[in-house]
Amino acid sequence: MTYPDTELFIDGVWRAASDGATLPVANPATGTQIGRVARASLADLEGALAAAQRGFETWRSMTAVERGRILRQAAILVRERADRIALILTQEQGKPMAEAKGETLAAADILDWFADEGMRVYGRVVPSRRDPAIRQTVVRDPLGPVAAFTPWNFPINQLVLKLAPALAAGCSVIAKAAEETPAAPAALVAALADAGLPKGVLGLVYGDPAEISSHLIVHPVIRKVTFTGSTSVGKQLAALAGAHMKRVTMELGGHAPVIVCEDANLELAVKSAGFAKFRNAGQVCISPTRFLVHESLVRPFSEALARHAQAVKVGNGLEPQTEMGPLANPRRVSAMAELVGDAERAGAKLLTGGKRIGDVGNFWSPTVLTDVPLNARVFNEEPFGPIAAIRSFNYLDDAIAEANRLPYGLAGYGFTESLKNADLLGRKVEVGMMWLNMPASTSPELPFGGMKDSGYGSEGGPEALEAYLSVRSVVVRNA
Repeated sequence: MTYPDTELFIDGVWRAASDGATLPVANPATGTQIGRVARASLADLEGALAAAQRGFETWRSMTAVERGRILRQAAILVRERADRIALILTQEQGKPMAEAKGETLAAADILDWFADEGMRVYGRVVPSRRDPAIRQTVVRDPLGPVAAFTPWNFPINQLVLKLAPALAAGCSVIAKAAEETPAAPAALVAALADAGLPKGVLGLVYGDPAEISSHLIVHPVIRKVTFTGSTSVGKQLAALAGAHMKRVTMELGGHAPVIVCEDANLELAVKSAGFAKFRNAGQVCISPTRFLVHESLVRPFSEALARHAQAVKVGNGLEPQTEMGPLANPRRVSAMAELVGDAERAGAKLLTGGKRIGDVGNFWSPTVLTDVPLNARVFNEEPFGPIAAIRSFNYLDDAIAEANRLPYGLAGYGFTESLKNADLLGRKVEVGMMWLNMPASTSPELPFGGMKDSGYGSEGGPEALEAYLSVRSVVVRNA
């Protein structure tokens, strides 16, 4: 299948940028250019904003049943097109085909769930404490046009987590997806358009990230901003939105601790944490990164995790035997080399990996470091790659304190066969999502989000819808 060039989607029409500008798209497994993506100008953004305002007036006037019907039809189309979309996703992002198809099918489930959840946006009647003739109601209305910014690591998943609740709530959306991975998000948008989404309800643009964000966020049409990406960029965008009193949802970086207690099932811990660590080449915001292992288990755990890493089949995601694909770009390869080098200089031991694979594409070997000192960069900066950094602990309270030391608070993991320890980990580790005795398992029904510098707001569960609704009191006294 030939990789498609990607156009802008504005006011229900796929079209080139008004000035004809484009950007190259490369396959991270080969390093070769595979296509082009349109680069939006300010004139294009103005057109998208005007369309979003018109689309909002249309979409908010439709019933939740009508909106839900379109979202469910889009889910049907995504499932029908899943093989083709997965192939596009693997070509531009690199992940194995099985993971790409899983991400695509999960998007359909998310659309289905929010289609139904949109029916449950309820108000309420509040009895008056002064006069029975006064009727007090609380109503929830769609907030308005949304600016959504999504990254390259999960091009479909991160977009649908914004589109589904926003559209179910009755908002219109202008999405700025990643220029590195443009065609898969475009395929999701095409499914929604083909399902009958009215013109202007959804726009899709690409271009210069700073230019687009600075123009959309401050524009009076936009009433809500949602962003997934690094903490540093998220803070800048949140400050910009705050200066213009825009509502914000931020899903930002993480540095997920993994606490392996003295009574943990060692085989389960290695299998679960190893799978989660090397999924998508570690380019996952909830990827386990800081491994804190009880001193009685640290040696067997480290050796077993190293054997697990050595068995991971690294290669082009289009090859059926591949279990881990390339990193997104050459910058990530350089970042891995710097982190490993810094850790070794600080005194860490390299058990396996720690080097680039080949000289074609952005492949990095699954890496396991042990005896990692606290001052090593990899224990303080999110690696966002296939590096597992391990150190030991003696007392569980010390491990919990280390887990909470950093300003990140997105995800955490724990392994124990003790109900007491499980309760302590669940209550005391300061993260938005905690998984015990298992790898990460997300679903549309559960909140997805962090705390501290990992952001605020949710992109899952009923809580996600609330972010796109305004709450009003309407009080009427009957004459």
